[in-house]
Amino acid sequence: MKEYILLMFSAALVNNVILGRFLGLCPTMGVTTRLDAAVGMGMATTFVMTVAAIAGWTANTFLLTPFDLGYLRTITFILIIASTVQFTELVVKKVSPSLFQLLGIYLPLITTNCAVLGIALLLVDAKMSILTSVLFAIGSAMGFSLVLVMFAGLRERLAVMDVPRLFAGPPIAFIVVSLLALAFMGFSGMGAS
Repeated sequence: MKEYILLMFSAALVNNVILGRFLGLCPTMGVTTRLDAAVGMGMATTFVMTVAAIAGWTANTFLLTPFDLGYLRTITFILIIASTVQFTELVVKKVSPSLFQLLGIYLPLITTNCAVLGIALLLVDAKMSILTSVLFAIGSAMGFSLVLVMFAGLRERLAVMDVPRLFAGPPIAFIVVSLLALAFMGFSGMGAS
């Protein structure tokens, strides 16, 4: 049990998708101008990443590997992710039309979110079991959501601060996300003695 908790903790903080692997920067910069949009995107990405990990592992284990179709792995995962995103988009539109409007173009862009595809490919390359794959995907998604929410809170505060004109907008956002990445690097030393 302890190893599973450490796996999720490691995926969320030590090997954070955004700040450690630099995947998913597009939605990080695009959706984090408002906290509620960041929370919604985090929840949608968590769902898509978890389902894509399960479906990708299953497809790879029972279809691609036995029939020696490894060269179709990327396209298979993209199709799995795209269909999962379509389902998520329909559910969000039905359940919360305001969140659907708030997320705008970024919800369908989860299909091209390199973090989702990156985690699916990483799980297959690491030859994880289904349980560790799901836990790693959930941990990675929680880390993704955590960074989105933290960054959105920081950007909301930056919006009301007096920032020099040359740094206003995206430049200060990149500076803040790089400082967050430096802060998250401190987690990499945990457990080392």
